[in-house]
Amino acid sequence: MNEIFTLKWRKNTLVLLDQTKIPREVAYVECKTVQDIYDAIQTMIVRGAPAIGVSAAYGMVIAANTYDGKSFSDKEKFMDYLRECAEYLKSSRPTAVNLMWAVDRIMDKVEEMQIASIEEIKAEMEKDAIAIHKEDENTNRTIGLNLLSLLKDGDTVLTHCNAGSLAASAYGTALAVFYMAQEKGMNIKAYADETRPRLQGANLTSFELAEHGVDVTLICDNMAAVVMSQGKIDAVIVGCDRVAANGDTANKIGTYSVSLLADHFQIPVYIAAPTTTIDMDCPDGSAIPIEERGADEVLCVNGGYIAPKEVKTYNPAFDVTPAEYITAIVTEKGIVYPPFKENLEKIMRK
Repeated sequence: MNEIFTLKWRKNTLVLLDQTKIPREVAYVECKTVQDIYDAIQTMIVRGAPAIGVSAAYGMVIAANTYDGKSFSDKEKFMDYLRECAEYLKSSRPTAVNLMWAVDRIMDKVEEMQIASIEEIKAEMEKDAIAIHKEDENTNRTIGLNLLSLLKDGDTVLTHCNAGSLAASAYGTALAVFYMAQEKGMNIKAYADETRPRLQGANLTSFELAEHGVDVTLICDNMAAVVMSQGKIDAVIVGCDRVAANGDTANKIGTYSVSLLADHFQIPVYIAAPTTTIDMDCPDGSAIPIEERGADEVLCVNGGYIAPKEVKTYNPAFDVTPAEYITAIVTEKGIVYPPFKENLEKIMRK
């Protein structure tokens, strides 16, 4: 999979792997406008909290470089335009805090440069977006090494959704452990939940891990209890889209169910979380906004209806795993154990 990349920045164009087409086709989309970036995030051409954050940062650079005000020298109009674009991009998906963090980081830089020229602001925005991109890669590698310290050679890990290199700049978060294991000569196997309704585990995780030569077994979501009861799972490792201050964690719908099963079978649950995903302003899981998506994601599989078109659906994209079912939150700054509120505060001060 060396020839496949999730995102690349090329001369004011963000090139994104179209993840809606994996594994049937490897295709790329060029984003040259703010609207292109918004649509790519909203339609999940790009998905995964880290990748969304990096994409939004580049989206702000595109906004600056494509500003079409009548008077380009009018600084205040330029600044107002950037503020509008920032809020628009942040509205594309409400749950993943990396999106808000990355846009706000770019805008903080902009607001600090009130006396600079527009060209200087644009240059600094691009420099910071590239830095966010590189930092994400380094962060994910470190998270993978920290996760690996919790496992032993021969372990098998159950994961849900896709939190791998397809969801980030490189390595991913939850799946980084498999790539670090390969580097260290350890044999860590994977079980991947299919992850209904969008099947990211089937379409993306099984594809990605198989391409990297990882021993991966795909299962339907409703098989997790069976494989746990049979002693086939040594740990559960998942990514996340937001961690509240008390340790409650939002991740792809179905994660809560997996955590309950793991608790029953006394299997540790590890959350792979860049510190950019930790929201200390969010007191607990009840304050995390949960995105609801369209009915066709539930009603259709591969373009065909599997239920009557007129039937009602409920399609939350995420659920919240209570902190009590989480063994540890693994960040690039270290491993956080309960009590999460106290220890998350400590790690965020590092």
